[in-house]
Amino acid sequence: MYFDDVKQIREIAGRTGASLFVVPDDVEVEIPGALILKPEEKTTITIEQMRELVSKLELKQMRDLFVVIRPAEKLGLEAANAFLKTLEEPGEKVHFVLVSSRPSMLLATILSRVSLYYMRVKDDGGIHMDDKIKDVAKQLLVVKGAELVSLAEKISKKKEAPRAYALSVVGAAVEMLYKSYYITGKEAFLLKLPKYLELYDNLNRNGHIKLQIVAVLA
Repeated sequence: MYFDDVKQIREIAGRTGASLFVVPDDVEVEIPGALILKPEEKTTITIEQMRELVSKLELKQMRDLFVVIRPAEKLGLEAANAFLKTLEEPGEKVHFVLVSSRPSMLLATILSRVSLYYMRVKDDGGIHMDDKIKDVAKQLLVVKGAELVSLAEKISKKKEAPRAYALSVVGAAVEMLYKSYYITGKEAFLLKLPKYLELYDNLNRNGHIKLQIVAVLA
């Protein structure tokens, strides 16, 4: 689903326990009185920060409490796993507001538990990324049979930073599937998502690039 203004985020988030809002990095998101969880000294949101947040949420909430996590893709693996337990039962008046410009970088298990909203921007409707990455991602979405092995070989043999390249390609494919679904409403795009989310997660965990692409998408 799309929204037009960040001022709508509080109202939208108030309807559900957990939402993910995809907005550009340079757009401010402010919810008065919200708890804010963001990277501090380290480049990721740590398990210690998550435990501190969870302890605050154990107190019974008498009115709506919003928790803003930005950038949500900076949740470290331990923090993300701890967050999942809370995400399953956030509490009647607790609303998690995840904010990210790169939703495909979140764990698939988190993505499956949140309502997703894209901010509509000028000339939106396209996928804004490097054209070469986009072309390979398109191939990955439709590739079949023996061609899959060849494409996996091509992606894994990238000379510079092959894992980062593979993650960019798979992330772009995920982005295309999400946007295609929200533009067309066709569930076929959603049905393809789990495999690509699984692939991204496996590659992010240092799985063998070529073998993972073939094994997951075959």
